[in-house]
Amino acid sequence: MSSLFPDYLSVEAKDLAGGHNVAVHILGDAESIAHDMSRKMADVIREHNGGATLIIPVGPVDQFPLLANIINEERLSLRDCVLINMDEYLTDDDEWIPPDHPLSFRGYMNRTFYDLVDPELAPPAENRVFPDPRDPDAVGRLITQRGGVDVCYGGIGINGHMAFNEPPEPGETVSNEEFRALPTRVLSLSRETRTINSVTVGGDIAVVPRRCITVGMQEILASRALRFYCNRPWQSGVVRRVLHGPVTAACPASFLRTHPDTSLTIADYVAQRPDIRLR
Repeated sequence: MSSLFPDYLSVEAKDLAGGHNVAVHILGDAESIAHDMSRKMADVIREHNGGATLIIPVGPVDQFPLLANIINEERLSLRDCVLINMDEYLTDDDEWIPPDHPLSFRGYMNRTFYDLVDPELAPPAENRVFPDPRDPDAVGRLITQRGGVDVCYGGIGINGHMAFNEPPEPGETVSNEEFRALPTRVLSLSRETRTINSVTVGGDIAVVPRRCITVGMQEILASRALRFYCNRPWQSGVVRRVLHGPVTAACPASFLRTHPDTSLTIADYVAQRPDIRLR
């Protein structure tokens, strides 16, 4: 690859797992990613006898109906399970967008997961947790009360964000230590995030909210295990940056490499080296 580009972009699929402690798993298509993620989530719930504390994303998304089916078929009770969603979009007044908003993560979780689970097995309403812009610290208090997070699941954004932990903006100085310690908080979404998210909802950045609340780097990195998944074709480059670029706040998911129990599961087309050319 041209010397104009970062060295990490030249890493071949077979070499993605080398030189760091992240376990890299390459599967097939997006459907195989969803099936693997739903199966692994169900297995963790079973291992903890329905009492797991999990951080979960909306993105990837396709695993949730599959997980609901597994729970119903295998009669896995979630009555003592706490599910903490990573983030949610906010209005310009820093309130949750309403659950009937087409982009609401709360609405999505209801439609594609909670409403599909047998009520006898479903977690009670108080265990279906989203970070609250009126009390961001509540997530940390809950995690402490529960004795920590068993597994944090997630995806990776175009700029390397985990949840909505956006990298520092140009001109903003944040040390790696300061960034790692960022707690659950309200913030503005980066233009990069709003742009790539608009691609999946019709292509108009104007429909993507500007504000959000996110579970912090602090809570994510303190989880006992990190299980991240990538199924978008555009993630081929950022996956290489995460695994083989510098560990830096400029690419938040690079901090996955600092955790002792981390895996990254990706589609085979994400594993392929980026094809950088005009076409």
